[in-house]
Amino acid sequence: MRFRHPDGSTVHLSYCTNVHPAETLDGVLAQLRDHCEPVRKRLGRDRLGIGLWLAKDAAHALITDPAALRGLRAELDRRGLEVVTLNGFPYEGFGAEEVKYRVYKPDWTDPERLAHTTDLARLLAALLPDDVTEGTISTLPLAWRTPFDDTAAEAAHTALATLAERLDALEELTGKSIRIGLEPEPGCTVETTADAIRPLTAVATPRIGICIDTCHLATSFEDPEAALAALAAAGVTIPKAQLSAALHAEEPHLPEVRTALAAFAEPRFLHQTRTRTAAGLRGTDDLDEAVAGRALPDGAPWRANFHVPLH
Repeated sequence: MRFRHPDGSTVHLSYCTNVHPAETLDGVLAQLRDHCEPVRKRLGRDRLGIGLWLAKDAAHALITDPAALRGLRAELDRRGLEVVTLNGFPYEGFGAEEVKYRVYKPDWTDPERLAHTTDLARLLAALLPDDVTEGTISTLPLAWRTPFDDTAAEAAHTALATLAERLDALEELTGKSIRIGLEPEPGCTVETTADAIRPLTAVATPRIGICIDTCHLATSFEDPEAALAALAAAGVTIPKAQLSAALHAEEPHLPEVRTALAAFAEPRFLHQTRTRTAAGLRGTDDLDEAVAGRALPDGAPWRANFHVPLH
């Protein structure tokens, strides 16, 4: 959906499709039919923005077959849907029974991440509505925190610089500007917005900025106003925001609270858990580690990276 900001610009609100995993182009088309169009009709809108997730196989099918890409765009139009953003974080297997750490592969030290993101940018430029000239893609925040040394950091920097050059060339060719947002996530090399400032100012291009995920922001106990001010002061752009809430346990020392939290521990995804102490953030990689014993101090509230709908 489109909204008019007080400054006169257009704000796009999109329904993210990676909550309905599909690895193939046929699966993506089924998402449009079974989920996205019904949501649009329920809202009573003529058009609904969707944030597509195109897994490796779906992206490959589209990038190698212009007719399939034209068919996808026609299907979007027929169902009253439009695409201005892609979720480029998961690469494949996001609907597997166990994802956990695999969601961070390939990372930005792997040439395949650059190739896949380049393909996504080309696809998004072709899918943007005729009256829209800018699109965004969210991606993983460089890599999981280990192993990540100076050599890995240099490889990631080089990949991002190359991507920025390709995005420049894509705009010259198509007239469409595609921007990338690294999505800070607990446990990653870029865990907080503050962690993002150094690598992004090193790349020094407005093409690549930050995707603010409000669940991740909350899990790391970041103050939104302070985080946004620091990014603005550093000249880091925010091409995209993803809106959801995190789990918050005010009194994690209580047995009934532990029991309630344990119900959210599940085998598919990591649910990094954090608490704020006088010495800084303390955390575990997953929720079950936190609730099972004394891995975290429980004298202050806990927050877990479990994406809760805002309603």
